[in-house]
Amino acid sequence: MQPLLKVEGLKKSFGGVAALRDGRFALEAGSVHALCGGNGAGKSTFLSILMGIHKRDGGTILHRGRPVEFNSPAEALASGIAIIEQELSPVPHMTVAENIYLGREPSTRFGGIDFKTMNRNAQALLDRLEFNISATQYMMNLSVAQMQLVEIAKALSHDADVIFMDEPTSAIGEKEAQHLFQAIERLKAEGKGIVYVSHRLSEIFQIADSYTVFRDGGFVGDGKLADIDRPGLIRMIVGRELGEEYIKTNTPTEIAGLEVTGLSASGKIEDISFTAHKGEIFGIYGLMGSGRTEIFNCLFGMDRASAGDIRLDGQPVAIRQPSDAMAEGMAFVTEDRKLTGLNLTDSVRNNICLASLPEMSPAFVMQRRREQASAADMIARFGIKAARDTMPVSGLSGGNQQKVVLGKWFLRDPRVLLLDEPTRGVDVGAKREIYRIICDFAAEGGTVVMISSEIDEILGMSDRILVMRQGRSAGIYSRKDADAQSLVHLST
Repeated sequence: MQPLLKVEGLKKSFGGVAALRDGRFALEAGSVHALCGGNGAGKSTFLSILMGIHKRDGGTILHRGRPVEFNSPAEALASGIAIIEQELSPVPHMTVAENIYLGREPSTRFGGIDFKTMNRNAQALLDRLEFNISATQYMMNLSVAQMQLVEIAKALSHDADVIFMDEPTSAIGEKEAQHLFQAIERLKAEGKGIVYVSHRLSEIFQIADSYTVFRDGGFVGDGKLADIDRPGLIRMIVGRELGEEYIKTNTPTEIAGLEVTGLSASGKIEDISFTAHKGEIFGIYGLMGSGRTEIFNCLFGMDRASAGDIRLDGQPVAIRQPSDAMAEGMAFVTEDRKLTGLNLTDSVRNNICLASLPEMSPAFVMQRRREQASAADMIARFGIKAARDTMPVSGLSGGNQQKVVLGKWFLRDPRVLLLDEPTRGVDVGAKREIYRIICDFAAEGGTVVMISSEIDEILGMSDRILVMRQGRSAGIYSRKDADAQSLVHLST
């Protein structure tokens, strides 16, 4: 039986630099095929060519045995190939239904938009996928995770037979991810082919049937997931042995770094109390909407707390806005680096120095030598791979972008590090580097509080774990007493 999609020898260069030198891939109908590789492996270029965003320099693409070449995403969609992109592109002032059927709205016999039919069809699709979202809600009122679910529904509404899913769970919680996996199983049963791209290897082993690995723009190998284990797949992705994934070099002390007592925010969190010690990595786990990020927003002055006390190094502090938190030595790595962590149109250097502008321009004049030296120091310290510090940060891989965010905050020499999903959208090699950065900070006496949706990560990195459920604490558990089953049970 011929593959649903077969690609051989795909090539693409930009400005004489090869982004893809040998893209090979075969997708069977009724299967999930994982496309694996580190940042810069060529996966995005490969998908862009298949979706008609870029023209290929060489190679062949066969869809149901027929040669195809798409000049636009619209042509790919018309042929039955859809993509769920990692970067969200909602129209905020339109409803969920209008976003799903944008440009192909059903019409009345008088030529106007048939809103009743559109809303009904959209709601039926959302219900079939078990996404708890109303078709008539405005996109601007949804969370990032809910917007991601709408993007998934939008792609599936095209009734495509080939669906690319690029990091589809990067902004959603465990519960929503399971709903997505159930939807994928139904699509497989209908004979659809799913190309699944994710840095979360646990997801790949849970949902995929087969895999293909790219590295440095070229095909490395493929096979059935049943025939390879996690260490073997990591070796193929990074090209070397990585050793133990979670290396703990920190030793928690009994000295309080951050003390939170009775923290509440109306309708978001209620009566949250914990103490994170110096030298400790204190984890926070919970489902989407459990109040995890809301804790950080209150601690950093993004939201106003309605009650509660905060102490740093034993001293009470009043945090009404982010500048207060920064002045007290707190740093906040947000969950969406591209939306709230970086200025994507600006340079690597300017992004690193962004949180330290007042110190670098004491007389309202930027000290350029100090700025350049500071950026160079962070680039060297964190091994940021950039051709030059003046290049746009948007040109870096996801892992290097995340290290720029970390460099921005480490430049301020913080004493408390708040990390919200610190390795989201980052490959396994860069993840390990970020884990080292976190552990080294704690080992030097810093206090780390880390939110993660990945069970393996929260268990592997945390010394203690606070479990959140419906805006409240469901308990705090030590590293030795916590396991995946108990965390999931307590969070639901």
